[in-house]
This record gives sequence, C-alpha cells and structure tokens, in this order.
Amino acid sequence: MELVISADLRINDRIRVPQVRLIGHEGDQVGIVDIDKALAMADEVGLDLVEISPDAQPPVCKVMDFGKYKYEIAQKAREARQNQTHIVVKEMRLGLKIEPHDYETKRNHIEKFLRAGDKVKVTVQFRGREQTRPEMGYRMLMKLSEELVGVALVEFAPKKEGRSMTMVLGPLVKKGAIKKAAPAKAEKKPEAVIEAPAVGAVE
Repeated sequence: MELVISADLRINDRIRVPQVRLIGHEGDQVGIVDIDKALAMADEVGLDLVEISPDAQPPVCKVMDFGKYKYEIAQKAREARQNQTHIVVKEMRLGLKIEPHDYETKRNHIEKFLRAGDKVKVTVQFRGREQTRPEMGYRMLMKLSEELVGVALVEFAPKKEGRSMTMVLGPLVKKGAIKKAAPAKAEKKPEAVIEAPAVGAVE
C-alpha cells in the first residue's frame, strides 16, 4: 500500500520526542531508537527524518527526502487538477406548441451538448390550459429521448414540477473519456470510367 504523508508533518529537529519507531530510507523496520540516533542515521545518508505518525506511541518516523516527496505530491496534485472533469449541465426549454423547425434546432443543440460530454436538463413549459395536459409534455420528452438514444441516456425521467416538466439526459460517453480523434485521411476515390456508347446503340 502506498504511504501517504502530509506535507505539514514535523521533520528533523522539529521532532521533539525522546524516542521514535524508525523506518529506514529503504522501508526497513529499524525499531525503537533514541531521537538523536534517528537524526544521525538520516544525516548519514543525506536525507530527512520525517514524523509520519505523530499519534503513535512512540511516534513513527521515516528516513526520506522530504523535499523530493513534497515535489512529487505537488506534481500529482497538478496532474489530478488537469485530469479533473467538470460536469456541466446545460439547459434547454421547449414549449408544447413549438414549431417543427425550432424543435429540430433545439434537438440538434442538445445532441451537440451530449456529444461534448455535458448533461442536458430539458424542460417543457406549460402555459394556461396546457397545465391540464401533462401527458403531452411527457410524450414530447420521451420522443426526444428516443431520437437521441444513440448519444444519451435518461438520468432522470420526466417529472412535473409546477408549470413545467423536466427530464435530465446524460451523455453515453463520459467527458473525461472524450478524445480528439485524428482527422481521417480522405480516401482516394477511383476515377470514374465513362464508356462511350456503342455505335448504333439506342439511348
């Protein structure tokens, strides 16, 4: 198991205890030794004495290069931040009386968001007497989810809340897994061969 050590632990002469349980720089268990001997052993190999378990009796210390360790954990933290994916929830609103062209435009936007790895919250707004026909909103949202079945999954089924009904679509491919694909080389199309009609042929 990887040893996880805080960068804020006491090292070298900041360790103020008479004895410590010592771990050598190669991971060997040295045992309980006086603090002066532990410091001398660390100094002998040009490394630091680091108190890795201050609450133990006696505290556990390890001989190691603390500066190098702090650099490594900083590097790991930087890599973790770079690899971290930020989940974005886009929103799209639809009306029951939306025109087919507007519906297709919004559906294309939703598909674009999903392909980019973002979630989409789709809301159908009910106006006036439309509130008495929630099944129409449900059918619209389910129709949308069926049309996007190749790029999305329904994370939250349509649910009516006040004057609206909401559904959440999630991408099939996680954002962190999306990689820019190298542009495919255009295949060379074979040249068309045009055969001349035979003499006397009827077109």
